[in-house]
Amino acid sequence: MARIFTRREFYDLVWSKPITHIAKDFSLSDVAIHKICRKHAIPTPPAGYWARKNAGKDAEQASFPKEAPRGLAQVTIAAPEMRGETAAVAAAREEARVRASDEPADARPDPIVERSLAALRAASVSFKGIVSVEGPDIIQCEISPASIERLEEILKRIVAAAKRQGFALVAGNRRACFRGSEETIGLSIVETVRRVKHELTVAEQAEEAAWKRKAERKQRGNPWDWEYPPRPVVAEWDYICTGQLGIEMEGVYVASGQGPRKTFRDAKVQKLENLSSDIAVALAVLAVAKREERERRAEEERVRLEAQRERERPFREEHVEDRRRACLDELLEDMSRLERLRSLERSLLHAPDKGDDGRVFTFARWLGFELARREAMFSVAGLEQRFQAERVFGDDDDHAFQSKAWY
Repeated sequence: MARIFTRREFYDLVWSKPITHIAKDFSLSDVAIHKICRKHAIPTPPAGYWARKNAGKDAEQASFPKEAPRGLAQVTIAAPEMRGETAAVAAAREEARVRASDEPADARPDPIVERSLAALRAASVSFKGIVSVEGPDIIQCEISPASIERLEEILKRIVAAAKRQGFALVAGNRRACFRGSEETIGLSIVETVRRVKHELTVAEQAEEAAWKRKAERKQRGNPWDWEYPPRPVVAEWDYICTGQLGIEMEGVYVASGQGPRKTFRDAKVQKLENLSSDIAVALAVLAVAKREERERRAEEERVRLEAQRERERPFREEHVEDRRRACLDELLEDMSRLERLRSLERSLLHAPDKGDDGRVFTFARWLGFELARREAMFSVAGLEQRFQAERVFGDDDDHAFQSKAWY
């Protein structure tokens, strides 16, 4: 859970021991502590201050500036998370904790939050005593009606804290989500429901006893009559809404097997109202982890495709050569037909009795046009058009290739 200090308390802490020790206590770097102090106009000990003080020499302490920057009267240190992380994720977490140090106290209404709360108030209560809403522009929720007012305050605080991290609540494909500069993170809110064995109430016990009496009278009147009066139906289980809320954000799979924290729940000490800064920090970390995972998978896919192409290379080259040879054979066949057409045209041109009309004359004239069309197909432009249509002698030489490699 985040720790909150006044500016004066954090000033006293900074001047009580070296900043490297303070950074270790908060699982931050000394650079991050200096950034937090600069944001809140808190002076820090100069270089050599602690050496002079430990040596018994005079060491001047800077006075505390009472005038605080606007909206920065408190210093919030988000809780650390100790787990194996990449350098980029660890750096993103530290920067997010620095940004969270000046989280604003005021929380403004958000259209998606208001729309979600209105949908919850209008939803029907299930047999478990909860209401559920879901939609592209609605936060996915499963809570009891009694928790709606509390959820409103929680969401307002989380949205305000997320804004400090550069995230806004927007509509998604199936549910509302937080969107940053590069990634989106979905979220859902669920209330814990406890199931207990149902114990008959006084009224239900009376109904059960009345049914037994009727059944006994029915049996004494006619032992062979099996049509007993209907037995009262009661629930086997009771469902109790505990009021304990939990927020679960979109998880990110990482190669190490353990991704950044994505779930925050009410506990005996900590409540979601006091975890807004921690949730916002987790949001920023999840976004960086999601980006890293996407880039890692893209790189793995690139390597896989490159290895696949290397395995397929001999088969692909064979496929290309076969297509080129087939194209050449077709060209030679077309050239042979062209030579026969030319021979036919010459024989008709020198025919003495073809005349100036009739079918032979019409055929000879059409043959001239057809011969010109086919000769044009063997020009540079004609061959270029043919090769492009058949996808040969270019970058797409391997068209319709099917690998024979096993992998």
